[in-house]
Amino acid sequence: MIHIDIQKELHGSSGKMILDVNLEIQEGDFIALAGKSGSGKTTLLRILAGLEEASGELKIGHETWLDNSTCKPVQKRGIGFVFQDYALFPNMSVMQNLLFVKKDQDLAEHLLSLTELSELRDRHPSTLSGGQQQRVSLCRALMNQPKLLLMDEPLSALDPSMRTKLQQEILMLHKEFDITTILVSHDPSEMYRLANRVIVLEQGKAVQDGNPREVLLQTNGSQKFSFEGELLEIRKVDVIYVAVVSIGQQIVEVVVSVEEAENLQLGQIVRVGTKAFAPTIS
Repeated sequence: MIHIDIQKELHGSSGKMILDVNLEIQEGDFIALAGKSGSGKTTLLRILAGLEEASGELKIGHETWLDNSTCKPVQKRGIGFVFQDYALFPNMSVMQNLLFVKKDQDLAEHLLSLTELSELRDRHPSTLSGGQQQRVSLCRALMNQPKLLLMDEPLSALDPSMRTKLQQEILMLHKEFDITTILVSHDPSEMYRLANRVIVLEQGKAVQDGNPREVLLQTNGSQKFSFEGELLEIRKVDVIYVAVVSIGQQIVEVVVSVEEAENLQLGQIVRVGTKAFAPTIS
């Protein structure tokens, strides 16, 4: 069991706010942290890692990492941290990056084999693609066989097909090493695919907490589909108005009323829903 009860004053997008999070996490869970930028997600990860100070309590199993008299340093917390920018040592080979964490050749070879990096073991990070570098970063984070794996938007810089591939590898490694994992993400499909629990932060507080279906599947009443996207354009076509909306990697057109066309503003985040009961998948 992981017990988190921490408080810290932050300067968010709307001014001062208090990060105040009280959670119980089961060992082996895969948690996704969601919420708008500035809601406290990355700060919470950094507090768990020991990279930022906070008041309160952190207990991992029978170990106390933080309380009124204790603040265990980063190197003694048994965590793995995967950053968005890879954070690899540029002057070291792939294998050297792993062995820098722990001199365990067998474990390093095993991780490289699982992530299909064995043939790249002697290459330097600058010669690798973004996806390959992130795999190395993930392997390095697992070299000390951490109790807790923390990932801060690790796949956001990758193209969709590579993201999907690495999501599968992350889930495989999470299960094989039986690690408790906490992932910060803005990608609903990523959270749905990977996590068994999604926690949404808003202004430093957990405002939603449940399984991915409960939290991420946002439909109301008789709606069968509901998606959020950015309003890019509204144009008049003959006698109707058409809104152009960016949803994920897709651009869609939606017919809107005259009143909607007058009140909507370009750049707004809008929700597109349909009540049709005859969807098609192709």
